[in-house]
Amino acid sequence: MSWDGPRLYSWREKALAGDTLALRLVQGLRVQADRLLDMQPLSVMDKTITPVSGNKHDYMSQAPYFWYDSSKPNGLPYLRRDGERNPEIYKIPDHSNLADLGGALQQLSLCWYLTGETKYSDKAALLLRHWFLDTATKMNPHLDYGQAIPGVNNGRGIGIIETIPLIGIADAALLLENSPSWPSADSKALHDWYARYLHWMLTSKNGREEHAAANNHGTWYLAQATDFALFTGDNATARQLAEEGKGKMEHQIAGDGRMQEELARTNGLHYSTYNLQAFFTLARLARRADVDLWTYSNKQNGNIRTALDWILPYALGEKKWDYEQISGYNKDEIYPLLLQAAPVYEDGSYQLAAKQIHQSHSNPVTELTWGK
Repeated sequence: MSWDGPRLYSWREKALAGDTLALRLVQGLRVQADRLLDMQPLSVMDKTITPVSGNKHDYMSQAPYFWYDSSKPNGLPYLRRDGERNPEIYKIPDHSNLADLGGALQQLSLCWYLTGETKYSDKAALLLRHWFLDTATKMNPHLDYGQAIPGVNNGRGIGIIETIPLIGIADAALLLENSPSWPSADSKALHDWYARYLHWMLTSKNGREEHAAANNHGTWYLAQATDFALFTGDNATARQLAEEGKGKMEHQIAGDGRMQEELARTNGLHYSTYNLQAFFTLARLARRADVDLWTYSNKQNGNIRTALDWILPYALGEKKWDYEQISGYNKDEIYPLLLQAAPVYEDGSYQLAAKQIHQSHSNPVTELTWGK
């Protein structure tokens, strides 16, 4: 679990004891979860386009930064415009559906855990079965057709970054294991699905390509694969993957903390933060595999903390960003990292920096997960 179990337990105990902040956060979460009770189940079968396999159970998506080439009679092959998202991608809803599913399951499972009300666990279990287990609607456990480029290919390893929500979904499923809504047969079936997906990640052409990626894609690959190995009980593989995080840091983080692979992008501030989010996720998971990435330093003395310290003044607007950032930057991207860094590094300055972004506890899931 990438969630902090003792922290969640503490919030539940505080709420039961009548703690004002805990009750306010739980009530805010309840409002969000109540809106989800009428949510229609989501599935890869919702798309109107069929993958080249002829099987709509196969996940598919289109590369977001590739556009129709008007200089060609049929517009093919599509051309890359980094950082400019092509609205055509939304014609295939698998990516957005998976993201929405992940958010919904986190809210519903947390609300069940903190309130004990089975209407939330019942809804979460229904959503899980519909996407992963039910014969008519389940997703096949592979990503052969993720982030295809029209006129170039039918899918790429890069598409694996779209399954990041599976990390939070695994967290939700673990919380539900103590509920009457999620019987052991369903739990085993979901673990089996994750095991098959992890096997595909580790052995397929697309998986091997993403595994070797030198930028945030490679970091997120390790975060996902480590999580899925832990979720399925493959602790040896989880440890091996977590150890690889040191190699990713060796290449990606300079001595002063900058991440050059991300700075080469047209949205360098966003992608630097995004890669840091991946390293934070991987470090949390690595700790469960008895690997310490929080304090590991590479040969240049670069590490997770130096990367955070380098990017922080830019993220807070205290220093002018000297690289490309063609889109707006949302400070909420770095906010959860500051909440996590404060206890990990025993440095209250990160908590103070977080308060510059949010004075009040505005997002119940974020605060219950990382706040205090």
